Amino acid sequence: MFYGEFDYKVDEKGRVPIPPKFRNYLKDGVILTPGAEACITIYTVPEWKKLSTSLTNSPLSRSKMRKLSRALFATAFSTRTDSQGRIAIPAPLREHAQIAEDVVVAGSNTYFEIWNKALWEEEKVTSQEQAWQIIESLDNNG
Repeated sequence: MFYGEFDYKVDEKGRVPIPPKFRNYLKDGVILTPGAEACITIYTVPEWKKLSTSLTNSPLSRSKMRKLSRALFATAFSTRTDSQGRIAIPAPLREHAQIAEDVVVAGSNTYFEIWNKALWEEEKVTSQEQAWQIIESLDNNG
C-alpha cells in the first residue's frame, strides 16, 4: 500500500527520488503512465499485470477496448529505480504533468502519483472535499 506525500526536486536529467518506504515494492521495476489528471501514475509490475488482466477480461466492446488499450498501453513507460532510489521521468510524461522542478510524490493505495507541486496543492484541496462527501454518502447508505 502506498500512502503519504513527499516533496522532491527533479534533477537536471529528469530524475525524481522515490520515497524510501516505497522502494522495497519496486524491485521488479515500475510502469509510468499519464494520469487521468495532470500527473504521472506509477504502478508496480504486479499491479500493472493485474490491471492488464482486468481490462482483458472486461465486458467492454472490442472497439472500446481497443481505444482504452491504445490510450493506456501506448503511452506507458517501463523503468527501474537507480542505485540512489530515483526514476527517470520521460519527457512526454513530464510535459503531460507540467513537471519542471518541484514535485510531490503522493501515495494512492495500490499505485502512486507524481505531481507538479503547485497543481498538487490545488488537487489536494478538491480531492479532500470530495472524499469527505463520498465518505458521508457511504455512511448514509449503510
